[in-house]
Amino acid sequence: MKSTQRRINWKKVMIWAGASVVIIAAGLLIYLQSIMYSPSERAEAAMQSDDQIEVAKIKEGYRFEPVEGETTGPNIIIYPGGLVEPSSYSPMARKLAEKGHRVYIAEMPFNLAMFGQNKADAFIAEHPDESFVIGGHSLGGVFASRYAAEHTDSLDGVFFLASYADDSGSLTDSSLSALQITGTDDGVLNLERWKDAKKNLPEGTTYVSVEGGNHGQFGSYGNQKGDRAPEISDEQQWDEVVDALEDWFKQ
Repeated sequence: MKSTQRRINWKKVMIWAGASVVIIAAGLLIYLQSIMYSPSERAEAAMQSDDQIEVAKIKEGYRFEPVEGETTGPNIIIYPGGLVEPSSYSPMARKLAEKGHRVYIAEMPFNLAMFGQNKADAFIAEHPDESFVIGGHSLGGVFASRYAAEHTDSLDGVFFLASYADDSGSLTDSSLSALQITGTDDGVLNLERWKDAKKNLPEGTTYVSVEGGNHGQFGSYGNQKGDRAPEISDEQQWDEVVDALEDWFKQ
């Protein structure tokens, strides 16, 4: 009788434990959704295909490419910032596609690149014989660099948008080209950490500062907590970023 009672009590404990895990997980998902940064109307509009740019939802994210003519190298992979929905980077992706590039934006689990570091595998597999660069915004840049450090043979370069290479993504021993872009009114980027992380970049890294640009305007998702007000429009910041990337590609 006691043995039967113990089994019943153990089952109750397991049921309550399972229910608790579900409740905690559901609560965490609800919380994460409440602090996500959603795309602006401009970004949502840029996600639509037209007679110039085809936008496609693919397995691990989104692909932007010119409708007519051959694409221009390199192909570009973008890892979003933490808690930022990938479509928030569509205005910049579209501008790059208008220059002739094929552009991929990765879709991360929970919108956190730490859970999707290898998303680039699927994009590179589409055109394994073509040139690719990878980069990301904020947290996305950190994990783009970690991916690059482990896949140097598949890439030609790494770019950082208000981001840096941490020790796990060090590129000092690689032959990859690197580009660092920051905004002078960025209130989110930890500048001390960013300066210290320069030791993880290859010699000859290109540094570009967008005068009046802030953290959030590398994407298009509104004001980010802790950021400063920009002194330039989002359009100008995107244009300067695209110009910096185009100059870097030519090096």
